[in-house]
Amino acid sequence: MKPTLLTALLASTAFLAAHPMFAQPVAPALTVAAESPDMIWNAVAVDRGRIFVAGPRWTGTRGPGLALIDGQGRPLPYPDEDWNGWRPGADTRSAFVNINAIHLDRAGALWVVDTGSPDFGRDPLPGGAKLVKIDLATNRVARIYPLGPEVAKAGSYVDDIRLKGDIGYLTDAGRPGLIIFNTATGEARRVLDDHPSTTAPPNRPIVLGGAVLKAPDGSPLRVHSDPLELSPDGKWLYYGPLTGPWSRIETRWLDDPAMPSAELAMKVEPWADIPPVGGTAMAASGDFYFTDLAEDALKRRAPDGEVTTIVKDPRLHWVDAPFIDDVGAMWLPVPQMDRVALFNGAKSKIQWPVQLFRIDLGLKK
Repeated sequence: MKPTLLTALLASTAFLAAHPMFAQPVAPALTVAAESPDMIWNAVAVDRGRIFVAGPRWTGTRGPGLALIDGQGRPLPYPDEDWNGWRPGADTRSAFVNINAIHLDRAGALWVVDTGSPDFGRDPLPGGAKLVKIDLATNRVARIYPLGPEVAKAGSYVDDIRLKGDIGYLTDAGRPGLIIFNTATGEARRVLDDHPSTTAPPNRPIVLGGAVLKAPDGSPLRVHSDPLELSPDGKWLYYGPLTGPWSRIETRWLDDPAMPSAELAMKVEPWADIPPVGGTAMAASGDFYFTDLAEDALKRRAPDGEVTTIVKDPRLHWVDAPFIDDVGAMWLPVPQMDRVALFNGAKSKIQWPVQLFRIDLGLKK
């Protein structure tokens, strides 16, 4: 190396050290918060230091459907063994058949979304599809909300939930549409059935490692209305199929049961064209966080539309639903969904242990 070039490199290095604003930002550190050799977690919620994890039965997970991680890192059935003890042929109404999502509200309750179908792509069992509200102060089920066959239809896979007051908004990844739910009365109704905004486009496959993810029948996997978020002020609902694109609609239109279907469909607006995501989280600032499946990355979309990569790491392979806790940290469950046996000719490619990561971002939820 020529002396002049070496001198220039040393000078530039010294300049960056003295002027950190010009240096490349350092990705925040990932901390392993929990791991398991048996359970496959796609959902997490953290309440005042208590860590709750859950995962679908069809992934091949072994252990409770919903668990509380104890001080030694062991998953304890939550709220008890009976709720986690369902077996084929047993009563579906008071036990978890297949948990797809959990959600922590602001009033001290943990909401569990039970699809009601233990097998991927199958119809919900009678009485199986439901929402279960657990009081975190007493560790008891406060109320069970059945989702009848007029809401959780044949082919439905009730996916996730967000809450605004007494109104809940749910996605259906199996039968394209949204479900609007009143937590006070227990009444539920479907909207935007088979609308383009809730339907996975056939020309947007899920691609990981250069390969298209296939359903068990060999066709490209299509996941209809899946992730969703509310704007911090509750004005907008953002949603889309797993592969995008995302749409938005004002919640006042969704909240009005008298709104004709055709008029409601006209209220839908395009919002963001982002790549296939495992899961999302909305911060109080309006920053929208999503996990980019193809890049093993956590990214942020600012309110002005600018997208920034927060962290990219091969360990973040198919991060599912991120969670922002009350101290501003983000939790990232890594279920490696594309590696489960169901999508790989009945042979699991899961890289054990399954891990749950924590990353300090100083966020406000």
